Amino acid sequence: MTRLNARIVPVTPFQQNCCILFDADEKVGVVVDPGGDADQIFAAVKETGIAVKEIWLTHGHLDHAGGAMDLKALLGVDIVGPHRDDALLLASIEEQATMFGVPGGMKNCTPDRWLEEGETVSFAGHTFEVYHTPGHAPGHVIFFHRAARFAHLGDVLFAGSIGRTDLLGGDHATLLASIRDKVMPLGDDVGFLCGHGPGSRIGDERRTNPFLQ
Repeated sequence: MTRLNARIVPVTPFQQNCCILFDADEKVGVVVDPGGDADQIFAAVKETGIAVKEIWLTHGHLDHAGGAMDLKALLGVDIVGPHRDDALLLASIEEQATMFGVPGGMKNCTPDRWLEEGETVSFAGHTFEVYHTPGHAPGHVIFFHRAARFAHLGDVLFAGSIGRTDLLGGDHATLLASIRDKVMPLGDDVGFLCGHGPGSRIGDERRTNPFLQ
């Protein structure tokens, strides 16, 4: 297996981890959750020197999808995901931006393809399994690279915390069920990146995360 790399580009006042996942040998990759500042993400892609195959979305909150349409225009690639249960969120990004008092530039988003539980997405021979993990958002999905023991968990699980559930479509019990039934079974050795803050390992969170005790 060739080298899987990641570059984090913090974007917007929410300091959301837009993630460029790429194969360091093939120079091909994807952009996960361009929440805004599309020009900044585009510049980082150029610095990395890769060809972007697709834009992947974990869910439809403004800080994860607000820059997707602008980045699509810059890169000329499709937007893939999340699950269709986030259609309402994606159609109300501009309304969310007004509610949160975020400066203009975020746009409502229409994906080119929705994702379902059990599907896979891939680039340069790197295959990621898709899991539907509602709770933080109804249509949230996560991406799991089984061979690399790596996952992108969006806003489901963080280092020392879990996703908030007080936003539209959020539900605390549903989120905990997603973590218990979808995330934890991936394995304690799995390292992950998430939507905000540093990454971690599932085993570390199982042992120390106060929300999981």
